[in-house]
Amino acid sequence: LSDIEVEYKEVQGHLYHMKYPLQDGSGFITVATTRPETMLGDTAVAVHPEDDRYKNFIGKTIVLPITGREIPIIADDYVEKEFGSGAVKITPAHDINDYNIGIKHKLDTINIFNDNGTLNESAEIYIGEDRFDVRKKISKELREKGFMVKEEDYTNKVGFSERTEAVIEPKLSLQWFMNMKEMAKPALDIVMNDTVQFYPSNVKNTYRHWMENVKDWNISRQLWWGQQIPAYYFGDGKDDFVVSETKEEALKLARGKTKKSDLKAEDLRQDNDVLDTWFSSWLWPISVFDGIRNP
Repeated sequence: LSDIEVEYKEVQGHLYHMKYPLQDGSGFITVATTRPETMLGDTAVAVHPEDDRYKNFIGKTIVLPITGREIPIIADDYVEKEFGSGAVKITPAHDINDYNIGIKHKLDTINIFNDNGTLNESAEIYIGEDRFDVRKKISKELREKGFMVKEEDYTNKVGFSERTEAVIEPKLSLQWFMNMKEMAKPALDIVMNDTVQFYPSNVKNTYRHWMENVKDWNISRQLWWGQQIPAYYFGDGKDDFVVSETKEEALKLARGKTKKSDLKAEDLRQDNDVLDTWFSSWLWPISVFDGIRNP
């Protein structure tokens, strides 16, 4: 699903303020969230490094309510001191900003959702139940066990699928990306040195801004039709794959990587993902006019 296909709408919901007890028994820290069910995937609580209220908390450990799993308190200037309690739960698998904080602080990533929006075994509780049902149940359990500080009406923006009207749930998945930094540099250089010129000339600055801030391009899609990603797996490990133009060449590379000369073509499994339609259509004029091999 492309970001462009997500429509954000204002939805009336609730902001849940929950108590996370400190592991040393010296008190608790309050966090606020609109999605209490995602606490089962929390791997840290973050506070602003200059927030005087929490300076003595940084580096301590808290105990996640209900499950009892222990997670650290970290400092990050991403946190807004004025919002909510000034302490933020970090769920790297289910929020893009939390994901980036997770990478920065080397946090664990716990994916608690199945593809159909139910909770999986990593959640530890409410396994197999729908996310929205769990939201009601877990907030009730938090109230009953004394972890809920307060609930207040809250209007926030929620992402919906442009096509299906389903609420979009951020979730980690394995995808292929094009490293755009290398590709953007020559496209920027040739404009900055005026080999290619724009009219009007002020558009040059806009173009430079685009090229200098380009993000890696997610080129893989989970569709039934398209040009299959040329990646071949020979095992179950994270790095057990090779990328090659043909299966024959992939087999040679896989044999070299595994040091197994008896590896067979049927031992390789091509990735099921296909290229993003924009990416494959982008290849079309290159293929037709062959300007790369024959300038």
